[in-house]
Amino acid sequence: MRIIIQKSLLILSFVLCGSLAVAQERGAIVVAELGPQVGERVPDFELKDQFGKTHTLDSIMGPNGAMLLFHRSADW
Repeated sequence: MRIIIQKSLLILSFVLCGSLAVAQERGAIVVAELGPQVGERVPDFELKDQFGKTHTLDSIMGPNGAMLLFHRSADW
């Protein structure tokens, strides 16, 4: 039993070290390069919702503006 636990811990340490090495190679994410920033005007768009209804920037804009949130679900 003790040998199995030691081998499991050894394998786990190799996996964790490998994961850390991959994470370090990716580098830092620069948020300013990811798209429109807070307060910036987004380009006009025309997108369909889950019911097939088309929405544009003008159709969702309220008197105080609009907040767009794009959420990627786990089943895409």
